[in-house]
Amino acid sequence: MKADESSAGPTGPDTAQLALNALGHPVIMVDQDGYITFANAEAEDFFRVSAAVLNRNRLSDFVPFGSPLLTLVDQVQERKAAFNEYRVDISSPRLGSDRLVDIYVAPVAELSGHAVVMFLERGMAEKIDRQMTHRGAARSVSGLAAMLAHEIKNPLSGIRGAAQLLESVVTDEDRPLARLITEETDRIVALVDRMEVFSDERPVDREPVNIHVVLDHVKAIASNGFAKNITITERYDPSLPPILANRDQLVQVFINLLKNAAEAIGNKSDGEIIISTAFRPGIRFSVPGTKERISLPMEFCVHDNGPGVSPDIQSIIFDPFITTKQNGSGLGLALVAKIVGAHGGVIECDSTSRGTTFRVLMPAWRERDRRGTDEQTVGQKA
Repeated sequence: MKADESSAGPTGPDTAQLALNALGHPVIMVDQDGYITFANAEAEDFFRVSAAVLNRNRLSDFVPFGSPLLTLVDQVQERKAAFNEYRVDISSPRLGSDRLVDIYVAPVAELSGHAVVMFLERGMAEKIDRQMTHRGAARSVSGLAAMLAHEIKNPLSGIRGAAQLLESVVTDEDRPLARLITEETDRIVALVDRMEVFSDERPVDREPVNIHVVLDHVKAIASNGFAKNITITERYDPSLPPILANRDQLVQVFINLLKNAAEAIGNKSDGEIIISTAFRPGIRFSVPGTKERISLPMEFCVHDNGPGVSPDIQSIIFDPFITTKQNGSGLGLALVAKIVGAHGGVIECDSTSRGTTFRVLMPAWRERDRRGTDEQTVGQKA
């Protein structure tokens, strides 16, 4: 029986164009003479010109002379086999600086001498890789925290009790040493207590949260405490929808980020922290515990005009025990990354000598999330 053609999906060049425009990565097709014969919407943004202009030029007009990209395209056209190349620098005055990309080139069997080129910008790929690394590091600390709580805190209680007993019987000359043992024991216990937060995997109560209410609360705390001598500027998008989150945990996230910014600024006379919110097209990311992939269009930034983060630690700044502070534990940003990740979000750090920006990307609250929270509430009451 012949299939009903009216029920079949659309086909043809227009459909192919729509599909490639939805891909989210720049894609072009190059003929045997090096001319660009096709470009999707992302390619127009990538090359910063329209498809009509791209179609009138060779690929060599847009990339540096002798670029590995041109060699790769020639190789694919000659051997009629697909090839990949990673971390290719195609920076140029036309494309801009620091343009590192992964390149995927494949021949077009139906068109002799033609090759399709897809670009994946390294910035996005590396951010995703870093998020996976941060989450893995947080899980490692979870196991370490559970072990420390069991194996260290109990012996420490005995040491502290013995030190207090010694303090009551030793001479005045030795009493400061006994008190030192007690103080250092308390400090170690406090550190272990902070690490135990990482081992808490219990589900958190979530509800629709207005991020601006949270940020105003955090700003009030900062302005009357650790950042009272620093200008805090707000740049809010008032039209943002709520996010599905735990309010107390969000407060903890942004207090840590503002405190980190204030400490980076130090005693700088013109110190400023800028808190901004915006709706941006986000990358698609997996929500922990599900197979669902959602976009992260909600962007919340904390920017400071401090000296910036050392390039040596930028890629590992969210790992536990990484700190530039003299008495820092290196757990603050690791905890921030854990909380943001548990909410299905991503946190990034961009830093130069002119300042540092921590960018939190999170999903917006959706109407179907209401049903999930209602069912959770009913389950808790049952």
